[in-house]
Amino acid sequence: MTQPFGRCQPLIDQARARGPVVTAVVYPVSREGVLGAVESARLGLIRPLLVGPGEAIRRAAAEAGADLAGCTLIEEADPVACATRAAALVRSGEAEVIMKGSLHTDELMGVVVSREAGLRTHRRISHVFVMDVAAYPKLLLITDAAVNIAPGLTTKRDIVQNAVGVAQVIGVEVPRVALLSAVETVNPDIPSTVEAAALCKMADRGQITGAILDGPLAFDNAISADAAKTKGITSPVSGQADVLVVPNLEAGNMLYKQLVYLSGALAAGVVVGARVPVVLTSRADTPASRIASTAVACLLARARTAQAE
Repeated sequence: MTQPFGRCQPLIDQARARGPVVTAVVYPVSREGVLGAVESARLGLIRPLLVGPGEAIRRAAAEAGADLAGCTLIEEADPVACATRAAALVRSGEAEVIMKGSLHTDELMGVVVSREAGLRTHRRISHVFVMDVAAYPKLLLITDAAVNIAPGLTTKRDIVQNAVGVAQVIGVEVPRVALLSAVETVNPDIPSTVEAAALCKMADRGQITGAILDGPLAFDNAISADAAKTKGITSPVSGQADVLVVPNLEAGNMLYKQLVYLSGALAAGVVVGARVPVVLTSRADTPASRIASTAVACLLARARTAQAE
């Protein structure tokens, strides 16, 4: 790998130090799909179980120049069958992480969220990006930009709690959470401002734990203490946010892509709230992004194991 990992490098180092995590890689039949798994294995992050049609996987590996030594091939024909088999590997204790290969996101997540798969928990499943943005002084988490389209208050509570858990696993003991909207005052005509205020009160009452919340906050007030000061906002989160909670998937998707494509940010994405973390990468993701995503998932898996013990 030649791509720099920036502030994500310590996460990769920590994950490697804890040993490879057995990972079910779902339908890796493209060059990118198989290369992400093989490269993560080469770095000592995972031990891959490649679930899919063996001939297509070997062909993709040959195209990528990837060595499948150390990978276990598990024969399955189609994408949904592969996702279902990966879920079965988790239930049997044979896999601790699921990684998206070359199938569509809805094919994989349709299985993950189904009751039949047995991967759901009491908490809503959500997605978290761990981002290294050069203009910001520390890692920045963004949620939810990939799973929940238009979450209501109860779902947002779980989205926040899930993100807090990720932040703590990567070393932020008490994350500061900014609940984003277009403005910083409560406006009944803008539902996200009302929900932000309610989430703050839920944190006060112990319904959300382990973090400092503030909102509604516009984006500038969340990331810039100077902007907040200019607007007369006194906040324990402004300029220090660890987590940005977006109003809906559209806002989150646009925000993270703007940071990646205009600011050169590195984005590591993972789905949480299920029995195991799910590495949910895009076909356009760089190898560095895929590896950083895998490292975050591995740290979450190890934390889950330690908690169970």
